[in-house]
Amino acid sequence: MPPTPHRSGTGPRKALVALLGALLPLLAALALAASPATARERAVPAATLTEVTGFGANPSNLRMYVYAPGNVTAHPAVVVAVHWCGGSASAMYSGTEWASLADRYGFVVVYPSVTRASKCFDVSSPQALRRGGGSDPVGIRSMVDWATRTYAADTGRVFVTGNSSGAMMTNVLLGDYPDVFAAGAAFSGVPFGCFATTDGSEWNSACAGGTVSHTPQEWGDLVRAAYPGYTGPRPRMQLWHGTADDTLRYPNFGEGIKQWTNVLGVSQTPAATDTPASGWTRTRYGATGDRAPVEAISLQGVGHNLYGPGMAARALTFFGLDGATTPQPPAGACAVTAGVSAWSTGLTASVTVTNTGTTALNGWKLGFALPAGQTITNGWNATFSPNSGAVTATNAAYNATLAPGASVTIGYQATHTGDSAAPAAYSLNGSACTVGP
Repeated sequence: MPPTPHRSGTGPRKALVALLGALLPLLAALALAASPATARERAVPAATLTEVTGFGANPSNLRMYVYAPGNVTAHPAVVVAVHWCGGSASAMYSGTEWASLADRYGFVVVYPSVTRASKCFDVSSPQALRRGGGSDPVGIRSMVDWATRTYAADTGRVFVTGNSSGAMMTNVLLGDYPDVFAAGAAFSGVPFGCFATTDGSEWNSACAGGTVSHTPQEWGDLVRAAYPGYTGPRPRMQLWHGTADDTLRYPNFGEGIKQWTNVLGVSQTPAATDTPASGWTRTRYGATGDRAPVEAISLQGVGHNLYGPGMAARALTFFGLDGATTPQPPAGACAVTAGVSAWSTGLTASVTVTNTGTTALNGWKLGFALPAGQTITNGWNATFSPNSGAVTATNAAYNATLAPGASVTIGYQATHTGDSAAPAAYSLNGSACTVGP
């Protein structure tokens, strides 16, 4: 009897193959859709400062900590928060507001932490001051790459901030990796390259003492040399410094302004000057809004440890992460004419301000930068503060209201050391003025 062909499994087998053929694309789609959440679960627990190991190239043995809030947004921003000498990731986490701001706005915070004995970041060696040089900046770059990869972060919204040694590292990272960072905020730091040494020392006394000075072009060239041939956009910079800083002295603030205005190709003459808090003078360069290319905040009579509540939120506004960025004020809201009568060591200046806008001003502040060597000795029809450098003239009680089309004339006497010219630019309540003869 011939064998009977075995056909009983053919129908079910075909059905199973067809079913699998239909299911596989669906399963693949589900896997892709679930991958971001799965990656986050594999990353760090939510709302907890957590150490991450094996994050990538790390030649100087830094430690990496991450804070990811429970409400991390899709494609979040990343903020790198860098501690001071003697500090740590946990100290930066508990001593600043970056984690609470992350809770509010849904971004991820990376906290690098030094393991060398000094607990200071390397901002001085030749390796640190060039892209891919093999020191701390390489490890921090690896941390950023890990965070952006793990959280599918927006690589166009990576920022860095730091205090003291962390502020110096903020300058270094913006120079080494201009294609990685969109902006930085440095609290009590020094310019890129100012702390450079070649003998292995971590400390540069001349820079710390505020005696290192270069032209804007020279400072800018130091930054550009960190990544030769780079022609892309450069990150914006916010600088903070106290006038009484006796650790990294105040002249470093002015040198930093020279450096970053040159790097970003904007004028050293402020586009806007105001007083956002008592004793503060804020100057903005290249634009007048919250996201100017360079913003500098000087704190009168404040020492090295200037960081205080609310400052991180101001840096966040500069970064553009709080959703409250002020639009650029329209040009031509005010017009200024100025005249100077000078003699050998002194001068008298008369400044007329006209409100060319359509809204009355109930209280006004006129910002301008005095030429080097000029010092105001007295003034009238306004209060002038400080008496040199970036000055703000604040209305008197009797001329506080400035109607559309109305003008007010103020004046001051000043000493000078050779340059008796009038200021070249003015801003009224943060809006740049047109300047006439």
